[in-house]
Amino acid sequence: MITGLPDEAAVRAVLSDFKDPETGRSVTHMNQIPSIQMIDGRICVTLALTSHSAPLAEEMALAVRGLLEKSFPDISSVEVELAIHQRPPEPMGEIGLTAKSVIAVGSGKGGVGKSTIAVAIALGLKRAGSSVGLMDADVYGPSVPHLLGLSGRPEVEDGKIRPMDYRQMPVMSMGFMVPAGEAVVWRGPMLHGAITQMLRDTRWGNLDYLIIDMPPGTGDIALTLSQLLPLTGAVTVCTPQDVALLDAEKAIAMFRKVNIPILGMVENMSGFVCPDCQKRHDIFGHGGARQRAESLSIPFLGEVPINLQIRLGGDQGNSEAALEDKLVGPTISHLSYQLVKNLAESRAEDPPTPTLPVL
Repeated sequence: MITGLPDEAAVRAVLSDFKDPETGRSVTHMNQIPSIQMIDGRICVTLALTSHSAPLAEEMALAVRGLLEKSFPDISSVEVELAIHQRPPEPMGEIGLTAKSVIAVGSGKGGVGKSTIAVAIALGLKRAGSSVGLMDADVYGPSVPHLLGLSGRPEVEDGKIRPMDYRQMPVMSMGFMVPAGEAVVWRGPMLHGAITQMLRDTRWGNLDYLIIDMPPGTGDIALTLSQLLPLTGAVTVCTPQDVALLDAEKAIAMFRKVNIPILGMVENMSGFVCPDCQKRHDIFGHGGARQRAESLSIPFLGEVPINLQIRLGGDQGNSEAALEDKLVGPTISHLSYQLVKNLAESRAEDPPTPTLPVL
């Protein structure tokens, strides 16, 4: 605590301990405090964050204000203005993907709503202000095109596949390449080639997040991904009943075996709230995923209830409508927020070594 009115140097010294949620390094070291002004006993600060941290921006602004109010009790107020800090992603791995975080969404079995949750996380991050791409790696049963109401075949320009566009979010799926109703019967090498092509030869652009909808089970696509690029981590989706939790554990074991960090678990179909009486019915049980996450020492991202709007939106190719629902909208937004927050906390504890010198 410092008495009296501070100067710019004192404010900057206090903020030197405040960490950028994307990198885990000091915001002052990363040139993310472009402006500090003292106006009529007030501190006016500009905090610049990347779009990768967009889901946390308001929380970070409140944290900066609280830190300065505590450090300088004699000031009349603190004002924090948010700005965008430009930090483009560097090419990732040998395939040259330009994404800051690549997150796989998987499950140990089918029928638990994995694709629905993958789409929901991508849309939640996009709505928060991040640049997001969505890749459907479920080659045998691609659901993403239907959930987003997308159809057609991607075009090739200058040797690169132009992904389908969903409201400025690039989307790629085997469902765009194979006629509807036709089965894909491939062995491992062909699967490896298809996943490699979707990652390497697609014009994704600069992304904060690439969300990958994995096939159910514990096949070799996770191994392919781990060989192609350094995945940020995986999210596991399951329903509350024991049989689904047992299969979710197998998915977690698979990800760990190929050195993909587990970023969290989601409990889908977690109860049904009657729209007439507002009473909750735990059709498949409740809380199993949270308990299993705690026993496995992995983060729990949240619960998504059984909800008519989710089903209708998915069937009608308008999954984004669920974000407007007063019950499930906040739940879906929380999944994206908690995922980014967990990433920020892990990087604050263990900041990655910068590949380029910080100027």
